Amino acid sequence: MVADTGIFIEHLRAKDKLTTSLYKISENTVIYISAVTVYELYMGATTKDKEADVRTITDNFTVLPFTDTVAQKAAEIYHKLRLNNQMIEFRDIFIAATCMVNELPLLTLNKKHFKRVAGLKIQV
Repeated sequence: MVADTGIFIEHLRAKDKLTTSLYKISENTVIYISAVTVYELYMGATTKDKEADVRTITDNFTVLPFTDTVAQKAAEIYHKLRLNNQMIEFRDIFIAATCMVNELPLLTLNKKHFKRVAGLKIQV
């Protein structure tokens, strides 16, 4: 499964880490992170301490790259969403495309937006 950016942000901001979605994931579950999520997390890390927190939280996850195949899938998703007047943020399109190309479900706190992407499996 691919954990969306919001899953990591929730964990980073939480005072009680034991209550977060990231903490509650089974130890037997393989979790991936998209290169776009890595970008978003570092983009929001405005201090050296926050950068260190991002590094600590993401170091043990395999990062799925933004490849040409993912880019093509993202463009396909974009056109479908635009045609149906259901647009979502472009980075979310990139994350959805990463999941679909790698045939992995997405764990997200933003189900409302991601459910607009036909064919994307969302982890419940």
